Amino acid sequence: MADDPAHEAGRILIGKSDVYQYLTLALGNRHGLVAGATGTGKTVTLQLLAEGFSRAGTAVFAADVKGDLSGIGMPGESKPHFVQRAKDIGITYAPDDFPVAFWDLFGELGHPVRARISDMGPLLLARLLELNDVQEGVLNIAFKLADEQGLLLIDLKDLQALLQHLGDSAAEVSKSYGNVAPATIGTIQRRLLVLENQGAAGFFGEPELDIDDFLRTASDGRGFVNILSAGKLMRSPRLYAIFLLWMLSELFEKLPEVGDLEKPKLVFFFDEAHLLFDNAPKNLLSAIEQVVRLIRSKAVGIYFVTQNPADVPETVLGQLGNRVQHALRAFTPRDQKAVKAAADTFRKNPSFDTVTAITGLGVGEALVSMLDAKGNPEIVAKSLIAPPMARVGPITDAERQQLMQKSGLLGKYDTPIDRQSAFEILRDKSQKEAGGGASGPAGGGLLGSLAGALGGLFGKPAGGGRQRMSAGEIALRSAVQSAARTAGTKIGQAILRGVLGGRSK
Repeated sequence: MADDPAHEAGRILIGKSDVYQYLTLALGNRHGLVAGATGTGKTVTLQLLAEGFSRAGTAVFAADVKGDLSGIGMPGESKPHFVQRAKDIGITYAPDDFPVAFWDLFGELGHPVRARISDMGPLLLARLLELNDVQEGVLNIAFKLADEQGLLLIDLKDLQALLQHLGDSAAEVSKSYGNVAPATIGTIQRRLLVLENQGAAGFFGEPELDIDDFLRTASDGRGFVNILSAGKLMRSPRLYAIFLLWMLSELFEKLPEVGDLEKPKLVFFFDEAHLLFDNAPKNLLSAIEQVVRLIRSKAVGIYFVTQNPADVPETVLGQLGNRVQHALRAFTPRDQKAVKAAADTFRKNPSFDTVTAITGLGVGEALVSMLDAKGNPEIVAKSLIAPPMARVGPITDAERQQLMQKSGLLGKYDTPIDRQSAFEILRDKSQKEAGGGASGPAGGGLLGSLAGALGGLFGKPAGGGRQRMSAGEIALRSAVQSAARTAGTKIGQAILRGVLGGRSK
């Protein structure tokens, strides 16, 4: 309707002060920021924006930290305060719902999300594992070795097997790439074991996520709202941050250059944004800055959602054109400094003091500054934020299952695929070498019996069948080999040849 301020073509209604504030869809890829203290309405504003982009045919991705965003798939409820707020703004509250797809790295509250180790790459993995420079260097060597030898890295077991192979080849590899210490390899393997114990192993594997599934539109032309269940994921904040950065990198690499369109292809909401930047090394911050700066030409908008603008580095903050600032508290000198810093990011309004306004905002109110038609920030305005039209709050398990049935993705990601990759190739190579050396010291007698008994522990059944080892078993195998190598005795070498299929020196 042309005379309905809530449904103006090419714009999303954000709220109203003396006049209506809109986000121009053609400038939606210029990124944005939604900030404010806990309980001030950030999540409601996030949902309002997500609904607006979806209604316009733009796909949305958002992490759902508290479960509140899941309600976007169900019609809104005519709650008195929402109905009254709509009336105060001058619009009609009309319950609506939007197409949704639920995702979950753990596969519990949504379709599983998986990535291959090779797609993640050594830089992000090093950050995820909290490796130092030396350990990161060894991890880079491992990936280089995998490329040279055609070893496909899909899951954690592949990486564990590759690290074991690197340890076996350390003397030869060190001649070309520098020293590869067994202790460093052992440290990386232990970090991988911790990662597996935290439940992250399910994230690495196949079928990997198809980015196109994040860019879908429903039959009515509305963009799908992709909701990542992040409640459990937040217990591993580093995994959360690295996953989201990986996804941005995938979008950047796979989407074509299109410049500025009438509307973005995808809008990406990064909730709890400070987790991406906390203790991030300089090279990672540079990568984030580059992705944010360049991905807008792929028609992707990134919106950071956090408590304070100071959570975002200045190099990134300067690229966020569309801003909604909810209330901040100023109880301490540090808080007061943060409020002033937030106020300084806005184009000043001569009718009020921005610092005072930020601390005096009520729930549902915010300071709003969107980009104008020329791409310049508008003068900041104190606004009443429009209410979302879908349900605000969590849905039931039954409703979630119902919506997942309608997502069009059922069955595509549910069953993991375990094809031949580095683990199987290196295991088969080890077994072949062991078979060729059956007449060696471990071929019979006490050592041969010991090797046979331990071989079952490490995934080599007596019947010759194949059994996939866990990351823990691979780490244990590595520890046995390391101990025997250190001992340097003939007995230790014989045990290694019999148990691990190692080669005679």
